[in-house]
Amino acid sequence: ENVEKFRKPGTLITSNTSGIPIHLMNEGRSEDFQKHFCGSHFFNPPRYLRLLEIIPTPKTSPEVVDFLMKYGELYLGKTTVLCKDTPAFIANRIGVYGIMSLFHTVEKMGLTIDEVDKLTGPVLGRPKSATFRTCDVVGLDTLVHVANGVATSCPKDEAIDVFKIPSYVSKMVENKWLGSKTEQGFFKKVKGAGGKSEIHSLDLKTLEYKPSVKAKFATLEQTKTIDNLRDRMKVLLSGKDKAGDFYRTSFYGLFAYVSNRIPEITDELYKIDAAMNAGFAWELGPFEAWEALGVAETVKAMQAAGKKPSQWIYD
Repeated sequence: ENVEKFRKPGTLITSNTSGIPIHLMNEGRSEDFQKHFCGSHFFNPPRYLRLLEIIPTPKTSPEVVDFLMKYGELYLGKTTVLCKDTPAFIANRIGVYGIMSLFHTVEKMGLTIDEVDKLTGPVLGRPKSATFRTCDVVGLDTLVHVANGVATSCPKDEAIDVFKIPSYVSKMVENKWLGSKTEQGFFKKVKGAGGKSEIHSLDLKTLEYKPSVKAKFATLEQTKTIDNLRDRMKVLLSGKDKAGDFYRTSFYGLFAYVSNRIPEITDELYKIDAAMNAGFAWELGPFEAWEALGVAETVKAMQAAGKKPSQWIYD
């Protein structure tokens, strides 16, 4: 309303929200405002993450959408992905599902923060910050807002229980342990012996900080000489230890989830991979990873684990 008082006709207006439905911001605005308005969701930190999601409303002019898609790609050096106006758009819908699913899996399997970050970092073709360090950078409060937004806005989501906040996360938010912005979250910098700084990680059972412990798994040892990520994925998911169990649980759930998001969040499955490549810096998007593991073989294993994908996969 305030922007409309001062804008000139033809001026582009966009919002960087990661959660507010774009069409709701258009309500009560003039026809010219509505034609020139859409979402332009930059991923944080934008100097490192290449994703720019463009989210039009039914009233956004096609010329405005075309311009922003090209402008983002050509002048900003972004991977621009056209999204539907669905809750959390593409990358956060899938990425926050992945993080929330992992929060619950960690609790069930009794894994530590250090173990999970070892399992979900460069070995998977993902950033060194892996999962919990990434959560600290983004801010736990932001993740909780997006997760709550999906749970509220998507009552028919088959995985809605995954978006429920685990008790240890709720307690952390209550304590204002939100990550980098509050100087403690899943990790905390403390003064160690001799005044040197040490990184301590949170024990999720006791909610006490302890010195970080190097994690080791037999499955990871087997992959040290495998440079090709697609080949490495096969070894990781066939692991006979806790690491293998973790990967199977995580990926089978993810594959089922992304298959059910077509056509809800996008009609083209490559857009999900492009969004995860550029927004979460995953070397392999969900469908690329699934293909690397072999679709038919993986579907059999998913069924046996109770994670049946969408019917179009079978078709």
